[in-house]
Amino acid sequence: MFQSQLRAGKAQAPFDEPARALPSAFQVNLAVAGFLLVADNATFWRRSLDIFGSGPQIVVFGAAIGALTFFIVALFSMGPLRRPMLAALLILGAATGWFQDRLGVTIDRHMIENVVTTTFAEGRHLVTPGFLIHLLAFGLLPALAVLCLPVRDRGWSGLMRTGLTAGLALALGAGLILSDFKTFSAVLRERKELVSAWQPAMPIGSAVRYAKLALRTRDVTVAPLGLDARKGPLLAAAGKPVLTVLVVGETARAQNWGLNGYARDTTAELRRRGVVNFPAVESCGTATAVSMPCMFSVLPRSGYRQEKGLATENLLDVLAHAGVAVEWWDNNTGDKEIAARVASARVPEVPEACAEGECTDAVFLPLLDRTLATIERDTVLVLHQIGSHGPAYHLRYPRAFERFSPACHSAEFSRCTDDEIRNAYDNTIAFTDHVLAAMIDRLAAQDRVIPALVYVSDHGESLGEAGLYLHGAPRFMAPETQTRVPMVLWLSEPFRTAMALGEGCLHSRAAEPASHDNLFHSLLGLMDIRTTARDAALDRVSACRAS
Repeated sequence: MFQSQLRAGKAQAPFDEPARALPSAFQVNLAVAGFLLVADNATFWRRSLDIFGSGPQIVVFGAAIGALTFFIVALFSMGPLRRPMLAALLILGAATGWFQDRLGVTIDRHMIENVVTTTFAEGRHLVTPGFLIHLLAFGLLPALAVLCLPVRDRGWSGLMRTGLTAGLALALGAGLILSDFKTFSAVLRERKELVSAWQPAMPIGSAVRYAKLALRTRDVTVAPLGLDARKGPLLAAAGKPVLTVLVVGETARAQNWGLNGYARDTTAELRRRGVVNFPAVESCGTATAVSMPCMFSVLPRSGYRQEKGLATENLLDVLAHAGVAVEWWDNNTGDKEIAARVASARVPEVPEACAEGECTDAVFLPLLDRTLATIERDTVLVLHQIGSHGPAYHLRYPRAFERFSPACHSAEFSRCTDDEIRNAYDNTIAFTDHVLAAMIDRLAAQDRVIPALVYVSDHGESLGEAGLYLHGAPRFMAPETQTRVPMVLWLSEPFRTAMALGEGCLHSRAAEPASHDNLFHSLLGLMDIRTTARDAALDRVSACRAS
């Protein structure tokens, strides 16, 4: 019996020793949390140093953030999917850290919505070689190590130990914050740009908030708006179909708009066509998914929330209630539910506008020709552009149209200087100018309809100022380059006559500060649509109508 026990002991020993040598769940979680803090949070630590300096406060704050990051990691590591969840955290941190550190992009709820609603053609330009190398080195390889690494703690005892360490980490983080609560609470409350840079806490929280929003708005009931809308006497007596073309621009910023005094004349063609320019227009948001639904809503920016916006009819519905035909044509990422109750479609491709793999906004010109040849009713035609959407600015205009050079011909900004990036962006603005001028020429050359054209961009763009690129910054910290947008109005002589509008008055009203809040009410005023939904105080057109 003694010999059998001895043999059993000898047989068991080789398995016990390696098991003791394996890392514990605590050690793995600590390593993952430390890696995330060091590899993916350069922007967070830079902003922390700017706020706290190099004194003891940043040591205490950094320790608190370290403990709270460990708490997040420990939560994700609880359960049978421990290793896949930790691997996912590492990949997420690498991806979001890249966009935060290299482009200044904040991964908030609105950015999560942009990611969910974007198209493959638009999103693929963000997947650059530099991003893939970074993702491999700081995400996929560490994730693979975690997936292949056996862990000593398993079963209920391991789960209980992980839960205990998570609770202790949370208590430690909270205790460190409470040790100087007056200072830390003020920073966390007033300096939101600091918390917004914390990886992976910010993207995880943003994803949760977006999921909750999506669930709340999944079966939303839309309240009617403007059911009393009707054509005013001027529109009813026009004699011919009235056509207003509303061009929704993409990522055009006011600072690079030639009509606003930019050093480069990026809008020379519009200048020659005598448009009414609005030089001081503020956008509702900094990304299409937020700004575009808001600009079509009756709600002002200060009161706009996506749930409320989706639950109320918008400008297009009010026009339809008045008996105006409404069509939405898209060369971008869709209508964001704005055109849910009117005719909408993606604009058909044409070889001359789509020769370089993606369609430029010249694709709208044949569509406009067909519309002008067949229109029979008063109509609002909405054209949603691809405009100046980055980072692949060089694909937004034909190569032969490159006026400012050398221009960046890559979606990876690290390969280009800021001057080359700006040159490519200015080429997109100049091409938008060309497309709008071509639309105006087509409208002016025909006599079947009484035409007008309105152009307004959805948001602006950062081109490297303060280390920021692209758009989508949270509104509280967004620079003016992302919130100031161009807007122009062109009226044919028959339109001004039919609608009794004074050109001098329009130029005067356009010089006043405006915002996306004005679009809903001004377009109804422009078309002479009578409804209680229109706010005369926000209508920049009707006051210029001869009584």
